[in-house]
Amino acid sequence: MRSRKGLVISLSVIAVMWILHTTSKNFMVDPTFSTFLSNKEIELPNEKLWIVMIQLHIALAIIALITGPLGLSRAMRMKNPHLHRWNGRIYVMVIVFNILPGYYVALYANGGIWSTIGFLILNTLWLLTTINGYRFIRKGQVHRHRSWMLRSFFLTFANLTIYILVTIFQYVAGLSYGFSYSLGAWLAFMINLVLAEIVIRKSTI
Repeated sequence: MRSRKGLVISLSVIAVMWILHTTSKNFMVDPTFSTFLSNKEIELPNEKLWIVMIQLHIALAIIALITGPLGLSRAMRMKNPHLHRWNGRIYVMVIVFNILPGYYVALYANGGIWSTIGFLILNTLWLLTTINGYRFIRKGQVHRHRSWMLRSFFLTFANLTIYILVTIFQYVAGLSYGFSYSLGAWLAFMINLVLAEIVIRKSTI
């Protein structure tokens, strides 16, 4: 019980902090993404469309970060299963809707083709883990549903992991920004899925 509650609280705190950082940075401080675009290594065919897509991608991810911890809350599941189900539906829908902007932004990712492939894999895994979670609850397989939704939610944190990795690779290891971004794109989903598996095996969600 304590490990489950601690997990939900920890993920909730991290989610809130990342939401505040992402929202302030991308919608208040630099809504035109001028700083990010200054590091672009390829020319965008339509900069305005790219900005709309990445804003949509970020906004949907923020909703996933809000609904994710609520879905993991045992208290909500037990006291208000109806709310739990609707919260879960919203979580699934925002990830499904996020595939289009996610794939579009991936095509023009910093770091070139390797970053693009990494982000396409990340987005695909995010979608598949979420769909698996939904599929298993429809079959009444609650334990498998919880495990897959936990994997999905850990992938929701991939952007945070990328941010941390790129910072380390660029400013500590001295690697180029593009190469750091490519490494981050690949390592993020690997690291987050490993963490999810550790949590699944050591705790009862």
